[in-house]
Amino acid sequence: MVYALGTLLVIGLVLLIISFFMNSRFKEIETELEQLSMDHIQNQYVMNNKLKVLEEELLTGTINLGEYSSQHSKNDDLFKQKEPTVVKRVVGLFEDGYSFKEIEEQTGLSQDDIKVIVHQKTNKQAFA
Repeated sequence: MVYALGTLLVIGLVLLIISFFMNSRFKEIETELEQLSMDHIQNQYVMNNKLKVLEEELLTGTINLGEYSSQHSKNDDLFKQKEPTVVKRVVGLFEDGYSFKEIEEQTGLSQDDIKVIVHQKTNKQAFA
């Protein structure tokens, strides 16, 4: 009985000493969580900036569209003059046959933003 307790005590002490030299799994998880949190904060910052730019473009487009429809219902040239230059450039490049990837490289907009702009312009032309 004494030998069994002595053996268990020695094994327990050896395991306790070994546990101090092993990498803590909690430290790894904590580091991963910090990295994930930083990535999330960076992504949120980028998305907020893109959202602000998109809102500004949409607001200027909405104001111009309202002025256009109330004052000049059949004059397309006036509306095209008031469009933001980024939208004109994206639509122009798309009509020239550039792919979304090429337009993204030239304008700095994401492919999703480019698709939205092109989709809006093609729908407006279909209804005109």
